[in-house]
Amino acid sequence: MSASSLNRRRILSLWLPRLPIDRIKRFFNGGLGRNNEPGIVVAKDNNALVIHALDEAAERLGLHIGLPLANARAMCPDLKVFDADVAADAKTLSDIADWCDRFTPLVALDPPHGLFLDITGCAHLFGGEATLLQTLVRALARQGFAVSAAIAGTSVCARTLTRQAPGTIVADGGEAEAISALPVSALGADEAITTGLRRAGLKTIGDVASRSSHEITARFGARFSTLLAHALGQGDAPISPRKPLPDYIVEKRFAEPIATDTMIAMTLSRLADTLIASMEKQGKGARRLEAAFFRTDGVVRAIMVETGRPVTQSAVIDRLFRERLDALADPLDPGFGFDMVRLSASRTEIVVQEQRDLDAHVHDNDELAALIDRIAARIGGKRVVVHLPQDTHIPEHAVLAAPAQRHLAAAMQAEWPARVASEPPLRPLRLFDRPEPIKVPFATVPDGAPHQFTWRRALHAVVRVEGPERIAMEWWRQDGKQLTRDYFRIEDAEGLRFWIFRDGLYDSELIDDEGKPVPANWYVHGLFA
Repeated sequence: MSASSLNRRRILSLWLPRLPIDRIKRFFNGGLGRNNEPGIVVAKDNNALVIHALDEAAERLGLHIGLPLANARAMCPDLKVFDADVAADAKTLSDIADWCDRFTPLVALDPPHGLFLDITGCAHLFGGEATLLQTLVRALARQGFAVSAAIAGTSVCARTLTRQAPGTIVADGGEAEAISALPVSALGADEAITTGLRRAGLKTIGDVASRSSHEITARFGARFSTLLAHALGQGDAPISPRKPLPDYIVEKRFAEPIATDTMIAMTLSRLADTLIASMEKQGKGARRLEAAFFRTDGVVRAIMVETGRPVTQSAVIDRLFRERLDALADPLDPGFGFDMVRLSASRTEIVVQEQRDLDAHVHDNDELAALIDRIAARIGGKRVVVHLPQDTHIPEHAVLAAPAQRHLAAAMQAEWPARVASEPPLRPLRLFDRPEPIKVPFATVPDGAPHQFTWRRALHAVVRVEGPERIAMEWWRQDGKQLTRDYFRIEDAEGLRFWIFRDGLYDSELIDDEGKPVPANWYVHGLFA
């Protein structure tokens, strides 16, 4: 076998022609009343309801996709009719794609009712391509789906055979021969192109392939010419997997499904040991880990954890997943059991060796990072934040809240403005996300503080004032809307201290169209301790 043939891809195409009606049947526990009772799914087309999908019983009655609902009811008065739900169909197809991850991580959608699986180099794990195809089709059939499949060297060829000759496995280089006798409509080109080919006397794909490529391109366009070339095995566009390929994957399959928490925890622990050993050989640690649990009924549950630093110990992985499983709002339901568990590291980093025996700060940092990881595993990484100073004098932009797992090192090295000893703080302890408006009946013009103000329906009499501190908005953020602010530190008669500001300057920014001064808007931006 040549080196070029060893590098050829192998694509398995799946097609679920009755997906909409099969989904509804599964919802009703596998039946629409009597087993022989026909059912259809209808959708609106040009202001008329037509058949969008139908089951085998309806097809035997002579119904077909595109037939108006009125005609279908005339042919079968007892017809079960359901409305189409494209979003639910797409969700079901995505769930099936998740289940197909057990065969290969390279699974791509082929909408509306198809999938592509890149099985290059992995078919031998399942007994060869023929066994893999049969295993996949039978498993989906047991789940209640009508399905057909084919394998070829290109996705276009495999897709064509799936719809015209299901079960076909094309040997490497045999794509042109395998599809030559199929009708041109099998290529899935535009209806106008298919009609044009038939009018030209080209009824089969072999007839089209017998013509020169420049002749086909000149008559039907470069896109169709490329489609034909891919169908014939002459190159192929790569499929687009739904998920990026993880850096490391380990998995465990079970002849007898497992369902107990003890077995699940034991399996994850063993997989963690294997994963750590694989990463250790290349000096890497995991930053994002995902555990996928494949149920026997086709349901897949995935749980992800992230870490602030590369993980190099299986005990840490065990602890993080225990925290995550214990905190699930929707507990892990094994159903009839899991027949496969997979642990993958989707993001890894090279581990930097540090002197840990003599440096106490390194140990402190490790403990802090481990604590953050455990809290994040329970409540979510976005809820554990650190604050980073920003190079700006605008109060609401001076601090950035960032996920602690990703920015812990930057937060520990951040430099904050030092407070002047024996002086009150210049900024409030509590800063509001958005300044809250207050009512000021009068204030000293042009830049004085108010004598009293109303905030949250409470009147506050001002007894002490510090300011103003003038802050002009950054010109690149102004957009012609941001005004200059005068900030005041205010203390009321009750001893409460506020940070308030006037939005705009008298006689310059606070004027109407006629150039006359207008009242200022006042806001409270924060509270001092």
